[in-house]
Amino acid sequence: MSELTRRYVVMALATAAPFDPADREGVFVLKPWKDPAALRALATYRDHCYPELARDLDAWIRAIQAGPTMRGDVGRRNEPHVRKGHAARGPRGAGGRPTAPSHPQAKPTSRPPQQKGSRHPVRRKRRGRRRR
Repeated sequence: MSELTRRYVVMALATAAPFDPADREGVFVLKPWKDPAALRALATYRDHCYPELARDLDAWIRAIQAGPTMRGDVGRRNEPHVRKGHAARGPRGAGGRPTAPSHPQAKPTSRPPQQKGSRHPVRRKRRGRRRR
């Protein structure tokens, strides 16, 4: 049985309405035949879903890639910004934006070195009596 099924009817509204990001039942429609960024998003989704759906999505992606190049309005605007492959991207899909390192380099300190096999710094023994 195919995992890709038609479940919704999508049609254009008579007038444009604002998108509500808080609507938990809201949908965002991508057209991978007309938008190269949508095709990349579909491929990413395929790479992160269960195997049966991934197989069906892969067949759809191959059909799109083998077919004629068609661009809609958004697809024409997205085309110059679509990157080929993941090598040019930063961590977590950051795109071309520069990212700060996740952990800044430690500044040199005068702390004693750590013992091998321990995460805790070496502590000097206290001299004298313990307080009660």
